[in-house]
Amino acid sequence: MSPTENHSPTIATIALGALAHNLDQVRRRLEPSCQIIAIVKADAYGHGATTIAQSLEALAVARFGVATLDEGIALRQAGIRSSILLMGALFPEQFSEVVAHDLTPVLYERALAEEFATHVAGRSVPYPVHLKIETGMGRLGLDPENVAALLQSPAFRGPLQAEGLMTHLADSENADPAYTTAQLERFRAVIRYLQAEKLSLPFIHAANSGAILGHPEARFTAVRPGIMLYGYHTATHLEPAPDLRPVLSLTTKVAQVRKLKPGESTSYNQTYVVRRPSRIAVLPLGYADGYSRLLSNRAVVLIQGKRAPVVGRVCMDMTMVDVTDVPGVSTGTDVTLIGKQEDQQITAADLAALQGTIAYEVLCGIGQRVKRVYE
Repeated sequence: MSPTENHSPTIATIALGALAHNLDQVRRRLEPSCQIIAIVKADAYGHGATTIAQSLEALAVARFGVATLDEGIALRQAGIRSSILLMGALFPEQFSEVVAHDLTPVLYERALAEEFATHVAGRSVPYPVHLKIETGMGRLGLDPENVAALLQSPAFRGPLQAEGLMTHLADSENADPAYTTAQLERFRAVIRYLQAEKLSLPFIHAANSGAILGHPEARFTAVRPGIMLYGYHTATHLEPAPDLRPVLSLTTKVAQVRKLKPGESTSYNQTYVVRRPSRIAVLPLGYADGYSRLLSNRAVVLIQGKRAPVVGRVCMDMTMVDVTDVPGVSTGTDVTLIGKQEDQQITAADLAALQGTIAYEVLCGIGQRVKRVYE
C-alpha cells in the first residue's frame, strides 16, 4: 500500500458542481469589477485545498486566501499560480519562504511591516502586501489612527507596495446590523482619510460570507467568501435563504450488525441499554475521523433511506446505530452521515446544532484519514 492509498469505506465526497453553483451565487451579488478572494484555509474547510483551488482557478477565480505559510506553499507546489493572500500570523523567520513562494502577506503591525520591508529591500519592484485594520474583531490588526503614518513611512516608499486594505467583521451574520455597521464606519473613516492623502489601494475588502449575503455596503472592491462556497451560511435570519448547495457528503458502510437482548448495552460506560430485542449496526468511523463524541446518543444517520439513531458513546474508530426498525441492513450496507439518501438529508449544520457549534467546525474536523473523492 503506497502512502497515498486509502482503502477505508469511509469517504468524503466533494461535489465540484455544487462548488461551482455556490461560486455563481457569490458572483450574482457582486459588481463585475469586484474581485473574489476565495478562502481555502484549513484545507478548504476540510474539502481539500489543492483540488478546490484548482477547480476555482479553472472557474476564473484569481485570488485565494490562506491562514498559514504552509497552506500557501502547498498551493504553490500544487501548481496554483494565482495570487495567494497569507492572512494569519506572520513571523520574521518565515519571510524568506513567503518571498520564495510569491505569497502576499497581510501585515498587522508597524514593526512587522518595517522588518518585512528590510527583508525585501533592493528588489527591482516593490513587494505587494495588504494591511489589516482592527475595527472591532479584537484580534490581529493595525489601529486605524496608525495606518496613514505607516503608508507614508520609508517602508512604503520603495520596498513595499500597499496592494490591499482589509478588516475582519466579527458579527456579520447577526440579524442586528449595529456592530457590523459600526465596524464598517471605522473602516470607511480610514479609507476616506487615505483618499484625502492621495493614498490609493487597489483592493479594499471586508466582506466575509455573512457580509456578502447581508451587508451589500461591505463589498468594496473585493470580497472574501469562505463557508458559503462550501454550501453553508450562518445568517439564518435572511429571507429568502440563499440558494447554496452543500459540497461535502460523508458516507461509510456497515461493518457488522449485532443482536442485543433487553438489558444489554453497547459501547463505553453503558450509556445506552436496550429495552427491546435490538439490532445494532457498527460503523467503522469515530471521533478520530471527525465524527464527534458529542454526537453520542444524539445524532442520526441515514440507512436504506431511513433515519437510524446513534446509540452509545461514539468511539475513536467506531460508531454504533440502532437499525432495529430499518429492514435489510447487513455488512456492507451504505450509510450516510452527512448528505442525502432518497428524500432524507443530514447537513453539517444539523450535526453542528447537536454539538453546540457551527458547520465550520464540523467540516474542518473531518480527519485526514477520511479519503476525499471528487466528482
